[in-house]
Amino acid sequence: MMYENCYFGMHLIWWFFLLLLLFWVFFVPRDIPGQRNIKESGMSILRKRFASGQISTDDFKQQSKVLNTLNHEKDH
Repeated sequence: MMYENCYFGMHLIWWFFLLLLLFWVFFVPRDIPGQRNIKESGMSILRKRFASGQISTDDFKQQSKVLNTLNHEKDH
């Protein structure tokens, strides 16, 4: 009579692990092996394109002005 429900706590722990596993499978991003992908800002993409030679200096200046005005408008 005393040991009727002694494994009830362990049963709840397995449910907890099952729910944790389901949460991990469905809600954690798939591309985890390293880190989560961080969205790059427009300016960082523009700098990379300029550094790799995809755009000229004039294009870089013009597009960075546009991005700066957009950022200032968004802040206000």
